Amino acid sequence: MALNHTALPQDERLPHYLREEDPFASKLSWEADIVAGFYLTIIGILSTFGNGYVLYMSSRRKKKLRPAEIMTINLAVCDLGISVVGKPFTIISCFCHRWVFGWIGCRWYGWAGFFFGCGSLITMTAVSLDRYLKICYLSYGVWLKRKHAYIGLAVIWAYASFWTTMPLVGLGDYAPEPFGTSCTLDWWLAQASVGGQVFILNILFFCLLLPTAVIVFSYVKIIAKVKSSSKEVAHFDSRIHSSHVLEMKLTKVAMLICAGFLIAWIPYAVVSVWSAFGKPDSIPIQSVVPTLLAKSAAMYNPIIYQVIDYKFACCQTGGLKATKKKSLEDFRLHTVTTVRKSSAVLEIHQESSSRFTSTHVMDGETHN
Repeated sequence: MALNHTALPQDERLPHYLREEDPFASKLSWEADIVAGFYLTIIGILSTFGNGYVLYMSSRRKKKLRPAEIMTINLAVCDLGISVVGKPFTIISCFCHRWVFGWIGCRWYGWAGFFFGCGSLITMTAVSLDRYLKICYLSYGVWLKRKHAYIGLAVIWAYASFWTTMPLVGLGDYAPEPFGTSCTLDWWLAQASVGGQVFILNILFFCLLLPTAVIVFSYVKIIAKVKSSSKEVAHFDSRIHSSHVLEMKLTKVAMLICAGFLIAWIPYAVVSVWSAFGKPDSIPIQSVVPTLLAKSAAMYNPIIYQVIDYKFACCQTGGLKATKKKSLEDFRLHTVTTVRKSSAVLEIHQESSSRFTSTHVMDGETHN
């Protein structure tokens, strides 16, 4: 990756896009941009079809969706939004070797990426809390219904809208990234003023650190609870056990999605913090790698859904057959018992009738 820009001899504390003649020119080599463009194209196609498939399959059973599954659908919406609204801008810019959409396009792209990314993280936070209540506090878990999931969705989108719109109304801004072909939050505002530092610190706390802390806390508690109660669940009624297995399946899906999201985004978050509080010209051009890794997060969520669903279906097949077999045997037993009882009643009735007839005949003969 070659560095191809010429810096102006200005204040070294200025952000890169103010110290360069053309902040939208790519700082990568042509070859690196082509590779990045093809990589993002593949990621975009896979994530679009994968998340579209998740939404299609969910729409076929929308009346049977559990609250956690409704949140999972919201994740697919966020991932699809990132793929459809955001990725084409970067792909085109990579193949053009520069950002071609100007400052308006830069702010739109930065807003869309932050909006759907923040929506994904807050959705995963809500899912982790739902799993925590379902597994660790059964009474609260029973209380949570579909309507609460829809209320949660409204809160999630309002939360994401609030933080992502603030830069558009003067509290912050969106700016090109150091390598030139993508845009993000203007992390460099933390270098400019105390107000910029306060804004960036609020973004880091409310849109990264706090949600991540809630997610980690929830799943640590869940793991501890599962280890302590796994033996007790084995002795429960089969219906309760099956419900517990389904809840654990949803929990595994949520844990894997959260882990994948954090693995993809934490390197990018580290670079962002470095950009905010380090020297503006100290960010290496290789920071494009964490950016590309973060953009892959939308692709593998559908893969996680399918892998967990396949394993769950394989595990449930035997249990389902056994349940059907047991139900059939119970039905047969009930039928045979009913028939036998009916036959016995009929035999008693016939015997009583015979005795009654014989008694009347004998009485008649005696009378005569």
